[in-house]
Amino acid sequence: MIDQTLKLPCGAIIKNRIAKSAMSENMADAGNRPGHKFVNLYDRWSKGGTGLIITGNVMMSSKALGEPHNVVVEEGHECLEGLKEWAKAGTQNGAHLWMQINHPGKQSPKFLSPEPMAPSAIGYESYMKNMFNTPRALTAQEITKTIKGYAYAAKVAKKAGFTGVQIHGAHGYLVSQFLSPLHNQRTDQWGGSLENRMRFVVEIYKTMRSELGNDFPIGIKLNSADFQKGGFSEEESMIVVKTLGDLGMDLIEISGGTYEATAMMDGTKKKDSTKKREAYFLDYCEKVRKLIDTPLLLTGGFRSRDGMDEALQSGACEMIGLARSIAIDPDFPNKLIAGQDVKSQVKPLSSGSKAMDKMIPLEIVWYTEQIHRMGKGKDPKPNASVKMSVLRTMMSLGSAMLKRTRA
Repeated sequence: MIDQTLKLPCGAIIKNRIAKSAMSENMADAGNRPGHKFVNLYDRWSKGGTGLIITGNVMMSSKALGEPHNVVVEEGHECLEGLKEWAKAGTQNGAHLWMQINHPGKQSPKFLSPEPMAPSAIGYESYMKNMFNTPRALTAQEITKTIKGYAYAAKVAKKAGFTGVQIHGAHGYLVSQFLSPLHNQRTDQWGGSLENRMRFVVEIYKTMRSELGNDFPIGIKLNSADFQKGGFSEEESMIVVKTLGDLGMDLIEISGGTYEATAMMDGTKKKDSTKKREAYFLDYCEKVRKLIDTPLLLTGGFRSRDGMDEALQSGACEMIGLARSIAIDPDFPNKLIAGQDVKSQVKPLSSGSKAMDKMIPLEIVWYTEQIHRMGKGKDPKPNASVKMSVLRTMMSLGSAMLKRTRA
């Protein structure tokens, strides 16, 4: 099943059913431009056999960064030549390369955003308030400008040679904030009812479509739920998915959770049904499939070809999303498609110190280092010391960079 092609609603054809889901590279230069490291990295991934490669988040405003080394695409900062080289590397071997476009909203760390913007002026609770400043509510004019910014970045991506775009609507970033009644408490047309709260993402899609045409792929990454009391629920998520599917979205990636309530980071906390079927959100996809015909990309938990084929054969999804597996073995897709008896090398990480494990986002630090190794033209090191990875990152970037601020 995973070696079959997939035709999207817009007419584009993906050569197989494996997608490299987004992981933040965090290796743009000081001017937030992509360079040769992106070429090296995506050269490896495109040659590794993946049908669809989705980039780490590209920010549509230099005033709204999730990390210091995000790539930015905005008016006056197109970095077109660098994007063209990136696109050329990522579309080798018949691979699709889609740019994931994002705005962090209030999920921009204190050292980057003294006063971030969000749907409402509501700060985070718990440990999050130590990392992110209380935001200012966006004005109606700023919301319109932001929507246009998403579409502008998408237009530049197409011009540079990317074969599609993905809207990041999950994991507590701006689109996710608009969808959540916990974070969006506006009383105008952008808040209140679900229809109003999803107006932001609906308008982003419509504006992108008008700029890109009907034959250019547009996808979105959405939460199945926020897993927070009073937040974006599974029932609301299904309504949003159906609305976007009916509008013509080409591919919907299903994820879940936010940084306040993670859903996928701890691989040890799985339901028995999840362990058996591998995928985290397969049950949700099976429910959504009854509502829409839009192709679904299911990400999170897959480790073997049997698990992937089973999910595809069930009809619950059309594509399988892999991330960490490809960060430590860029040839993993080729091996799967060739029928090799291979399983993902992803495993729970520990530094050997419970205090450090609790304080430091090990998954982010360790896998980012593997990505950076490939960016430098080296091979990843699946058996690299977690403790040494943390120490090296602290020495090179400083402790402020280790905060839970991305995915």
